[in-house]
Amino acid sequence: MANVVNRVNANVNVGTTADPIVTRLVQDDKVPWYKKPNLRVMYIWVFLCCMGVEMTSGFDSQLINTLQFSESFQRYFGGGRVDENGKYAIEPGLLGFVNSCYQLGSIFAVPIAPWVAQRWGRRWSIMIGSLIMVVGALIQERPVVPGRFRSDAYFLLVAMYIIARILLGMGILFAIISGAALIGELSYPKERPVLTSLFNSSYFIGQILASAIALGTTEIKKSPRYLISHDKVDEASNILIKYHAEGDGESLLVKAEIAQIRETIKTEMEVSKQSWLDLIRQPGMRRRVYVSIFLGLFTQLSGNTLISYYSNILFDMMGFTSSYAKTRINVANACWGLINGTIIALIVTRFKRRHMYMLSATCMCLVFTAFTVSLQRLQVADDAGMKNTAAGISTLFWYFAHSPSYNIGNNALTYTYLIELWPYAQRSRGIGVQQLFGKLAGFFSTNVNSIALNAIGWRYLAIYCGWIFFELCIIFFLYPETSGRTLEELAFLFEDKEYNERMAAAVEKNIRY
Repeated sequence: MANVVNRVNANVNVGTTADPIVTRLVQDDKVPWYKKPNLRVMYIWVFLCCMGVEMTSGFDSQLINTLQFSESFQRYFGGGRVDENGKYAIEPGLLGFVNSCYQLGSIFAVPIAPWVAQRWGRRWSIMIGSLIMVVGALIQERPVVPGRFRSDAYFLLVAMYIIARILLGMGILFAIISGAALIGELSYPKERPVLTSLFNSSYFIGQILASAIALGTTEIKKSPRYLISHDKVDEASNILIKYHAEGDGESLLVKAEIAQIRETIKTEMEVSKQSWLDLIRQPGMRRRVYVSIFLGLFTQLSGNTLISYYSNILFDMMGFTSSYAKTRINVANACWGLINGTIIALIVTRFKRRHMYMLSATCMCLVFTAFTVSLQRLQVADDAGMKNTAAGISTLFWYFAHSPSYNIGNNALTYTYLIELWPYAQRSRGIGVQQLFGKLAGFFSTNVNSIALNAIGWRYLAIYCGWIFFELCIIFFLYPETSGRTLEELAFLFEDKEYNERMAAAVEKNIRY
């Protein structure tokens, strides 16, 4: 069986990389990051200013999910509507739209955010996005202040809330595109995969305010790749010397990095016209686009929006109907997500990217299948006027099992993989493509989930089972392998080997003479 798998894998084009000169130099450095003062300081700012982006996203997702447990929230935004059980409830279509407005705002920002990141740099893009989110947060705060429903102000305040969430979604896209890129481009090569994996796991912390990011971002450095692309080689060199070589101006690693980055960007610029059309001109770029599209779709259509935004409905289906039980399960799942997401982010990059994505999809498929069957047995028992305690416990187990299954691939590896997949000249646009399809998928699923759960109940989850199996097939046949190389060594993953050879020759020449 193993031989069959190996033969099939051999026929799948996983890409080619340049001679790993810088990778070998990095491997020779045995000093850990925490013993390097300058690198430690930079990582603190990276955590506060870039990781804080995903914390903000996580905070919003958890807030809108948790508010649905509140009767006053349901009464206020439902306009006093009562469901068939006599409880205050927001109309499913409105609930879906309000929840999905966050993704809608991000969709609006996709054409602009990559251009801002490429034109003015990653730092300014993060600060602009953070300021937009501050404005959205201030507008969002006003509608939820009143403690009771007022019919005369209802439509105005709901509209304000929707506009606020659209602004939050626009701002987060600016920050995510540049935050993810900046982490990958500033980090020391040895720690880059771990830091970019932790970027998504910081989503679970979700307690850092957007305004804090806007204030703190002024302390973080510009991307050396951005500086070199704008002919500021000395400034880029100073940053790498300070943080990657701890002040050693004669560092062989820094000389190799500068040569590698400069030659790679030069070659990229020769074959690129710096436009969105570059993404479809060449076969290699088109494959990157396909992978990015599926990355975006899979991050939002793997059951996570169902759990993130509609736990209230799922808990009712699982037999946990009291606010006391719902809030405690929800908090436990958030803590569980933080724990397993962080642990997975720290270890998953030691393995091949494709293998981890396939493991994640396989686990999610099994989890959703078991979750669906458990819910179906609960429904059968409920229709017969009986209790099925075993099925109830089973649904709770599989509810918690989804988090690590999802985090192995879509959470821990998404930005690590995107940054490795795309060369510098098109990295912002590449992440933009992933964000566009991710937000479109999020907008669609967040709208549909509420309506579908209300209409067909547990049967809706069976659709996810089939979809996640489709994900596994796409990953196997389309995703390239990117592990174990620097960003520049991956820059021409699908292109002519001549580009990789040119870059390697330039690095060799620079470090020898």
